[in-house]
Amino acid sequence: MIRGAACFRKLFQSSAVSSKFAARCYTAQAAVQPAIYSSDEESADIDWDNLGFNLMQTDYMYMTKCSDDGVFRKGQLNRYGNINLSPSAGVLNYGQGLFEGTKAYRRDDGRVFLFRPEQNAIRMQIGAERMCMPSPTTDQFVDAVKQTALANKRWIPPSGKGSLYIRPLLIGTGPILGLAPAPEYTFLVYACPVGNYFKQGTAPLNLYVEEDVHRASRGGAGGVKSITNYAPVLKAMKNAKANGYSDVLYVDAVNKKYIEEVSSCNIFLVKGNVLSTPIAKGTILEGITRKSIMDIAHDLGYTVEERLIEADELISADEVFCTGTAVGVAPVGSITYKGQRIEYKISSDLSCKQFYSRLVGIQRGVIKDERDWIVEIE
Repeated sequence: MIRGAACFRKLFQSSAVSSKFAARCYTAQAAVQPAIYSSDEESADIDWDNLGFNLMQTDYMYMTKCSDDGVFRKGQLNRYGNINLSPSAGVLNYGQGLFEGTKAYRRDDGRVFLFRPEQNAIRMQIGAERMCMPSPTTDQFVDAVKQTALANKRWIPPSGKGSLYIRPLLIGTGPILGLAPAPEYTFLVYACPVGNYFKQGTAPLNLYVEEDVHRASRGGAGGVKSITNYAPVLKAMKNAKANGYSDVLYVDAVNKKYIEEVSSCNIFLVKGNVLSTPIAKGTILEGITRKSIMDIAHDLGYTVEERLIEADELISADEVFCTGTAVGVAPVGSITYKGQRIEYKISSDLSCKQFYSRLVGIQRGVIKDERDWIVEIE
């Protein structure tokens, strides 16, 4: 069983794979008979023009386990379905679990690719260290994501119609009674075709600043993608949506005046030629899309800054938008703060639309990928 110092020693050893993070060539080595699926199957019978962000059962999922040695064995593809889980599993009793989100896209020529999946692998490793869990290596993670995408290829929407959302999970499945790391862990990956995350589609978001309920606090796990970060915001989200808002923008738990992030995405402010986003100091999840938009903005000549941003600055911002793997890049039409509704101009020349256009251009191969962000699935 992984406990105490042994746990952290193992996890620090697993983080030593950072020297391989720059690798761009990943080969899917399916641990399954080739006949189990065919990449030439007809497209799934779906109305691609009306995809939302709803669970849709696909064909296959990937799964592997590790025990007290902290090493994940070679995984395999199985038919999508329920998994066996002990009532005393660590994830059920103590919330020992992480998840990631990435996407597979189809280009006009039919080729399929992923966007920066190794960044998701690194983020899972950082989260696993925080949650005292072993984690798959970068190669294992990317290979599992590629296998899952290939096995569910017929569910990948046509170019411009959506994407295949891929959800890797790392959970403590071993049984445990006392508060301690689980004796066994499962790494699982499933997928689902998706369109727009918000029900209003591409319409501007209307956010509500929540000052009493907090998403994260200093010293907690807000900076990693722990499953424990999400259920606590459901009540605030439910109340906001019942009052006509799209989502909730949270402020810091100490001073209650610095904005942090929205329930499931990061936030940016534009003022002139300056792009600002809240600095990540352990309470904000460092999104992959967030990082990408910051790089793109810099390339386009914007001054990019990560800093403490007071909620009062929302009043004078020229533009506000959100980013995330599920969300993409979503403009904000209004924010309600302390009873005041702040409205933002929405037009075709918004900075966020420039950023998003460039991001999508890179993903679709229209704009040259100069940073090796794209990983083709072969």
